[in-house]
Amino acid sequence: MLFLRRDRLLWVLTLSALLGADIYFHLWPEIQVRLGRDWDCDCDNTASHVEEASTIAAMISPATMDYNGSKLQHLFSHHLYTVQPTKPPAHHLLLNAHETIRYHRKRIISFNRRRRSHHVDQNGTSQFINADFDFYTPWLQFHLGISKDALYPRSSPVVEQLLEKISNLTIIHADYSPDDKALNGECDCSPIVKPSGTHLKLVLRFQDFGKAMFKPMKQNREDETPEDFFYFVDFQRHNAEIAAFHLDRILDFRRVPPVSGRLINVTEDIFLAAGNSELQTVFFLSPADNVCFFSKCLYMCKTEYAVCGDPHIIEGSLSAYLPSLSYAPRHSVPNPWIRSYTFTGKEEWEMNPSYCDSVKHLHPYTNPRRLLNIIDMAIFDFLIGNMDRHHYEIFTKFGDDGLLLHLDNARG
Repeated sequence: MLFLRRDRLLWVLTLSALLGADIYFHLWPEIQVRLGRDWDCDCDNTASHVEEASTIAAMISPATMDYNGSKLQHLFSHHLYTVQPTKPPAHHLLLNAHETIRYHRKRIISFNRRRRSHHVDQNGTSQFINADFDFYTPWLQFHLGISKDALYPRSSPVVEQLLEKISNLTIIHADYSPDDKALNGECDCSPIVKPSGTHLKLVLRFQDFGKAMFKPMKQNREDETPEDFFYFVDFQRHNAEIAAFHLDRILDFRRVPPVSGRLINVTEDIFLAAGNSELQTVFFLSPADNVCFFSKCLYMCKTEYAVCGDPHIIEGSLSAYLPSLSYAPRHSVPNPWIRSYTFTGKEEWEMNPSYCDSVKHLHPYTNPRRLLNIIDMAIFDFLIGNMDRHHYEIFTKFGDDGLLLHLDNARG
């Protein structure tokens, strides 16, 4: 009997200890909060916390939204975007600096010689401006910073410098793009992309030998796509290229080359700077005495689809060129989720519920990095509204582990 009483006593003591612990650690703090009592209050410490909270509140209050610069600059000044990554190893970089400099020095000499000869043949009266080479020019530093993971490092000052140059630097040469030349048999561009169908674009070269792809404004910024339009007949938008670059940078993909908007003088920056006589033949005066021009493509590059200045000035986007294919070759890959280009036909992914599983077992998507990269690209295209990603490009040097280039976003 005595043994049973001792056993009961142990149980009572155990339950009492558990009850006391529960009261001390759970109920008592709650009682203190409700009674507003803090036995360990440090008034000085509390005051400092209140002051700190007030400072934080002031930092995020609407009154501080009157910062200098654009909202994008304010966003990119956040510490999440200013974290400096470790410098990639040499084998993760696309270009070798010494070979690239040697290559461009030769190209500039040849480029200036050809332009001067053309200038003399055309009896040009405008001032001839030589292209100059500078190792520290932003476009070259941009090229040298391309790595296996991104086109430019996070928080790179070179990007802002490049955008500034693209927006203001003197244009000394204008020419057709390589895929436009392919239509004339001047080059074989099939390893890169098919000749453009509805683009109107030109390649503009700057005084520092940098170059950019120019896409003029075809419709007002506020114009919305009619609901009855199919995605393959809608016009492309120059400001979609600009917005896509900034969104890609915000998402920290860094796979879209830097793009800037600019007002172009059609006569001075394109017609007088034309690198060949054929380009000058596509210029004409409209009935309203505006200077107009068209380009060469498969479907919509005729006089009725020309773009015109007002009377000489036109707005457009300028996308920085990637390194030349001759020393940084790229590989074009069909998108597994390519859209159909007929009104009645459908692609396999639209009819086969197991299509995604089959893609994951096909090369190169058996590589997890490539598969994740194409998912990133699909998310990016969804956000910009691009339904026409028929191909994507990769740098040959990096193989299946390299980044996917998010090029040609004017369908956004």
